[in-house]
Amino acid sequence: MNITEKKVSRKNSTRMLVLTAMFACLAFVLNTFVYFPSMAPFQHFVNVLSAVILGPWYGGVSALICGIMRILSGRTIQAVTGAIFGPIIGGLIYKKTKNIYLVFIGEVIGTGLFGAMASYPLMRLFYGLDVQSPFYYIPFYTPSAVVGAAMGVAVLLILKRSGVLNRMVNELK
Repeated sequence: MNITEKKVSRKNSTRMLVLTAMFACLAFVLNTFVYFPSMAPFQHFVNVLSAVILGPWYGGVSALICGIMRILSGRTIQAVTGAIFGPIIGGLIYKKTKNIYLVFIGEVIGTGLFGAMASYPLMRLFYGLDVQSPFYYIPFYTPSAVVGAAMGVAVLLILKRSGVLNRMVNELK
């Protein structure tokens, strides 16, 4: 790898890290100021955007950073477990298929099923909740994921139609 390629690679890594932090902050601010009891649809909105624009791993890191910030501001461990699976699964699906609609399904399955089931043992361990079933959180997580992922897909479709999405993704390659 020559010097020019190293500079371009370093520049793209910096862009990805900055965008990861920006998506985490966007999700945190939206979830803080637009509050729904027991729901965080804007987390899923940002997860879908970051999964497509940044990819699964940076999208997952963005969700993790936001979840940690939400925990530090008084939320439970569910702020992390309910967020990190969606962008990873949605991003992997998008990476394989390039289908924006399937990112929706990945976000809903990742959050509504895997995130909800990952929350169960952690809520028992850290908070001592006496919940009887590992499926307890699924009805709470899924509606939030559906609403937020639908908003994210709508924005991505608008960006794709205008040609902005392709330019954004190409700039990060």
